[in-house]
Amino acid sequence: MTQSLFANASQRLEKALRFVDLSPDAIERLKTPKASLSVSIPIRMDDGSLKVFPGYRVRYDDTRGPAKGGVRFHPHVSLDEVQSLAFWMTFKCAALNLPFGGGKGGITVNAKALSSGELERLSRGYVNAIADFIGPNVDILAPDMYTNATVMGWMMEQYSIIRREASPAVVTGKPLVMGGSLGRDTATAMGAFFVIQHVIKQQGRKAAQTTVAVQGFGNAGAILADLLFNAGYKVVAVSDSKGA
Repeated sequence: MTQSLFANASQRLEKALRFVDLSPDAIERLKTPKASLSVSIPIRMDDGSLKVFPGYRVRYDDTRGPAKGGVRFHPHVSLDEVQSLAFWMTFKCAALNLPFGGGKGGITVNAKALSSGELERLSRGYVNAIADFIGPNVDILAPDMYTNATVMGWMMEQYSIIRREASPAVVTGKPLVMGGSLGRDTATAMGAFFVIQHVIKQQGRKAAQTTVAVQGFGNAGAILADLLFNAGYKVVAVSDSKGA
């Protein structure tokens, strides 16, 4: 039987705990998410039929501040996956000393098969279902796999309608005209680029001596490949979900 993603993450936590001095209470708290939500989202399709999509949101830990994490639309999204990603978001934010906890969400759907109208109704329906679970001071949404600034704009607007006040801080990655941030489109790739730069500096290597293969060619991978190429790295391979 294949091990679940969260079981794998938990094993890594157990190994890491050998190297840190944490109280038994803190260790026990880190083993399970603070809150998990599973919802059903009924959506009227363009052909008049009704389809119900499973959705999830996990707030793994908010000790350091409101949970922060993306929302992904993908056929393989599951509670196990979302819980694992929220787990990792908790530690990513802590490692950078950011005032956020870890969260993650998603919908089990093939977003590429939806029309723009269906995608908007699904995005707004998701917020309708989780509105009491999120908020600027509780849990903040962000783009992820097959979600983008447009989707974040719909989600922010829907949350604001429900709360009857403008709530731009409930999501990040929204369009600039709705209060988004300059540089957001390249932020993920730039983060990876800076890490790579730091690693090769530590190793005493130069960009021209370093070959790179990029797995994934979406918003992060494509921009990262371009950044690395322009910095003198030898980008020898790229791939996306359809192949290399």
